[in-house]
Amino acid sequence: MDIFNGAKNLGFGLMRLPLLNPNDDSSIDIETMKKMVDIFIERGFTYFDTAIMYCGMKSQNAVKDALSSRYPRDSYTLATKLHYGFFNSFEDRDRIFNEQLEATGVDYFDYYLLHDLGANQYKKYEDFDCFNWALNKKKEGKVKYVGFSYHDNSELLDKILTEHPEMEFVQLQINYLDWESEGVQSRKCYEVCVKHNKPVIVMEPVRGGTLADVPDGVKGLFRSYSPDMSIASWAVRFAASHDNIKMVLSGMSNMEQMLDNTSYMKDFKPLTDEEMDIVFKAVDIINGSVAIACTGCSYCTDGCPKKIAIPRYFALYNADIIEKDQEGWRPQGSYYERLTESFGKASDCIACRKCEHICPQHLPIVDYLKQVAEHFE
Repeated sequence: MDIFNGAKNLGFGLMRLPLLNPNDDSSIDIETMKKMVDIFIERGFTYFDTAIMYCGMKSQNAVKDALSSRYPRDSYTLATKLHYGFFNSFEDRDRIFNEQLEATGVDYFDYYLLHDLGANQYKKYEDFDCFNWALNKKKEGKVKYVGFSYHDNSELLDKILTEHPEMEFVQLQINYLDWESEGVQSRKCYEVCVKHNKPVIVMEPVRGGTLADVPDGVKGLFRSYSPDMSIASWAVRFAASHDNIKMVLSGMSNMEQMLDNTSYMKDFKPLTDEEMDIVFKAVDIINGSVAIACTGCSYCTDGCPKKIAIPRYFALYNADIIEKDQEGWRPQGSYYERLTESFGKASDCIACRKCEHICPQHLPIVDYLKQVAEHFE
């Protein structure tokens, strides 16, 4: 059974939306979002993915403003998630679910996920019987399909799918930079899903934008092969080129990205063997230049007592390291200084490690913040 009903294999990830204020993730530009939603649907795509904490807790509300209040319910599919950080009782599960229905303006979800399973999170979902709870929502007709998103190793994923064969799909971080990464284990986790016959939804195919702004050597490699293909398209097509992947989510934050992604995914063609070889050459180049492997998901920022803009600082640091051999002035230092006027500096970190406990990439954030502080301050 195809639980995606032959849907196009591009999903609109509503975690990185157009903003009115670039320093405020909750300041969603609804009018621009409406235009992007219109283009997405006009070009034959239907899948939208949101969650409680996306865009400063406003992503689900934006679904109502830009999508559900403007289109018939049968013209799109919607996914959202139960996050372990928002419930502490059995009653909380239903309360959160009902709040999600209200926020998004729908009376059912097509896909419902237990969000970000890992070793500690899995125990909490088990303790609160969330797997059976989600299945009951399906029986009630409030959810069509149940699954989970995952950021951990392949061994634990195998254990979860063995213990919960009733889960119908898995959402994984898959991109060409993480495919062979021992930290993320994209390929290994994908292969576990194949073993259990579970279709895969891809998150972070462009790795938070890292694979859209690659080193010059990679740009040259891609453009010498196909001058008309965008840099980001190599990453999205890589993710979509694997047989068991049914949906690739792209967090599109402007109309240019929307037009680009839908142009080549409307009539999707998998990467050829030659293109795959080029991609893995690109991996070798990038691995030699990226200092901090942050995807920019921003899970780390909400609980930071010093309000440090962690992903933004890491992005600036990576960019500056990549450009370190260039002569003359580089803009990253100025961007950093301006951001510290609204957010805590990297050196303000008190090493409470709340950020590290929630980081899906398991990064040593405190140590990296020390490097950023030494570099920019």
